[in-house]
Amino acid sequence: MRRGRGADGASRLTPSRMRARDTLRVAFSGLRTRPLRAVLSALGIAVGIAAMVAVVGISASSQEQVNQQLRELGTGLLTVSPGTSFRGGEAKLPENSVDMVARIDDVDAVSAVGVLGDANVYRNEAIDPGQTNALAVHAADTGLLDTVSGTVADGRWLDDALAEYPAVVLGSDAAELLGISHTDGSINVWLGDQWFTVVGILDPVPLAPELDMSAMVGWPVAAELLGFDGSPTTVYELSGENKVDDVRGLLPATVNPSNPEEVAVSRPSDALAAQAAVDETLTTLLLALGGVALLIGGIGVANTMVIAVLERRSEVGLRRALGATRPHIRRQFLGESVLLAGFGGIGGAALGGVVTAVFATSRDWQFALPLWVLAGAAGATVVVGALAGVYPAARAACMPPTAALAIA
Repeated sequence: MRRGRGADGASRLTPSRMRARDTLRVAFSGLRTRPLRAVLSALGIAVGIAAMVAVVGISASSQEQVNQQLRELGTGLLTVSPGTSFRGGEAKLPENSVDMVARIDDVDAVSAVGVLGDANVYRNEAIDPGQTNALAVHAADTGLLDTVSGTVADGRWLDDALAEYPAVVLGSDAAELLGISHTDGSINVWLGDQWFTVVGILDPVPLAPELDMSAMVGWPVAAELLGFDGSPTTVYELSGENKVDDVRGLLPATVNPSNPEEVAVSRPSDALAAQAAVDETLTTLLLALGGVALLIGGIGVANTMVIAVLERRSEVGLRRALGATRPHIRRQFLGESVLLAGFGGIGGAALGGVVTAVFATSRDWQFALPLWVLAGAAGATVVVGALAGVYPAARAACMPPTAALAIA
């Protein structure tokens, strides 16, 4: 209460007022008197917010990377592989599969590879034959790289001339496992009991990841030296994105007119889209874990505020004696709780953003942190701070002016 004068000039008591600016100033001063405790309590909130921001940010960056790959590579690639025969055995694609697919009007490019099951690749002839590192050897069509949107990291790709000679191009993972990082014409590998010269190393091929673990040789030399029968095991077909469904329906009967049911057609871009869906599911799980950390931080803030109320009984009683009302006391401690959680939320959001940026940069991803994440973090801290401060604020507001006589 404060003393003022009415319209008739008489002195009378009027209720005291506490402006929002005053509430903020008093709440901040309450935190400033115990900085270490405030920092430790805010740290619990910061950990939960940082976890949530980092999880969403990393997931968003990962999905943006996948979307960027799909935009760059396109979604018009289809793969044709042998399915299961009527008798339950493994079917085979006809030797002229590539030529038959190329006759479809909407096909822009077609190529193929054939697995050489009896051939393995080693760094040298002294390696134990059982140590294959799960590397496959493929006979590759010279048009393969353009069809699957692949690129050469070092050296060159097979052309019509090299395809006639014992030359090999390694996938990115195959080159790493074999300990080969460059090609200068002097590096050979032991392939199918023959020496083959490494002429190229590929970058990772997102739409055909099986090529990353492969050693690829020319179609003619595979038939001449490695016993290749000319039957492709995978045919890669590229068409316009708006023509994919039409071409997909024609491929089985085109590749194997007599037994179209023995032909399996798939779309590699679907695997990338599925990867994004899996990332989204994992993000939900990790967000739940971040929410648990945020809840624990909120409990820490509530505990800090309860202790603060008990320690500041004399302060609360003195303010009550000087005219502060119960709503004033309630707003003061509620403001302290919201400020405490808010500082933790700001620090956690900044930390989560830094973690996301560092992780995305280390993976060469595009940094993507949605604004709604930061807005959600701010909203979450306000809610947590308000909930954590409800009971301590109500308890402080119930203290009488005589609490000023309590020993601090």
